[in-house]
Amino acid sequence: MSREKEKAVIVSQERLAEGIFSMWLKLRGAEKAVPGQFISMYTRDESKLLPRPISICEIGKDRESLRVVYRVTGTGTGTEQFSQMKAGEEISVIAPLGNGFPLEEAVGKRVFLVGGGIGVPPILELSKKIVCKEKQIIVGYRDSETFLKKEFEKNGKVYISTEDGSLGTKGNVLDAIRENGLHADVIYACGPMPMLKALKQYAQEKRLPCYISLEERMACGIGACLGCVCRSVSKDSHSNVNNKRICKDGPVFLASEVDI
Repeated sequence: MSREKEKAVIVSQERLAEGIFSMWLKLRGAEKAVPGQFISMYTRDESKLLPRPISICEIGKDRESLRVVYRVTGTGTGTEQFSQMKAGEEISVIAPLGNGFPLEEAVGKRVFLVGGGIGVPPILELSKKIVCKEKQIIVGYRDSETFLKKEFEKNGKVYISTEDGSLGTKGNVLDAIRENGLHADVIYACGPMPMLKALKQYAQEKRLPCYISLEERMACGIGACLGCVCRSVSKDSHSNVNNKRICKDGPVFLASEVDI
């Protein structure tokens, strides 16, 4: 896995919804990427030394390109600067980083692929690559701006929840699961912490393995600084305490192994 910066070339950029942008990048690191990993993207602003971790949304068929879908988090932020960049420009990245979802766990099983908010994008590549008995994609949005919905529909049965009830089930992803009477043998999920906590409890009640991708502010992105740790059941071999580094040991964890 490459841990050195490289210059990626922006192939395309488009706005998908309010504050949500999609960017395709051509870079060497794409050939090693798997669903669930992320990349670190650097701005050109020298006052912003730290990169922004962005989940991989899709891996190009040519294995030479990656797609990231990200939310602009405010005026003057690194993500706002990314959104203003154009095709043909270069951007410094480190890619790919972290671990991926364990695809082998899905073979012969019914699966839930669950995404919420800006945790929706990394579920797309997972939905394309996973091989299972039954693929159920449950994605939650704030409103009817259901970015990536058409892409998901090409890869499995899609169930939508919206906070305002404008489309699909009114409520959250668990409301959609219950309303549609869905059942699974294993869960894969990425999204906001309240959603992941609820899914962990649901999985415990149903006695299901549940793999979650955690989102956290990161500094180095390679496990050196201990700036993005979470509580864990087992001791970390690096620090010998009950912590896991989200960037290095994750971002994907078995939910029962972390304290969220």
